[in-house]
Amino acid sequence: MELADRAVGLFLSLTSISIFTYYTFWVIILPFVDSDHFVHQYFLPQEYAILVPVFAGMVLLCFLCVFVGFVMLKSKKKKA
Repeated sequence: MELADRAVGLFLSLTSISIFTYYTFWVIILPFVDSDHFVHQYFLPQEYAILVPVFAGMVLLCFLCVFVGFVMLKSKKKKA
């Protein structure tokens, strides 16, 4: 079990580092690169640099609210 936990942890770490590097390059470095450079074909338009994290945050917030609601309802049923 410990080896599986380490594998999952390594996978999550590599995934988060990859996403962070991609997003950082997209938002901070790419605006200073010429618009006709070939590297622009690997990235979405700059408008999505704001829309994607906002959408992901809203989805996360919705799931968190639903989870807290289910926990509150479940704990209320145990008391009764």
